[in-house]
Amino acid sequence: MAGGWAKDGAVSEQIEASISDELARMKARQQPVGESFARCAECDEDIPEARRIARPGVKFCIECQQERDGQTQNRAGINRRGSKDSQLK
Repeated sequence: MAGGWAKDGAVSEQIEASISDELARMKARQQPVGESFARCAECDEDIPEARRIARPGVKFCIECQQERDGQTQNRAGINRRGSKDSQLK
């Protein structure tokens, strides 16, 4: 049930739009290309052959890649609804 100025299903539409935006952002992330390294570019450890085959273009060992993946990037979210105050002005 929508209230105020919103139409029925508006909240669901906002959630679906946010999910679609995030999926598009994830798909757009640059994937490794080219030939895989035999040794990690960060720690110089051997990269297992199974990893190089499974993920072509890999440059880091599993441990270094997990560390890099753990570093989150702060990005501004989009407030699709806005505040009620901003709609009243």
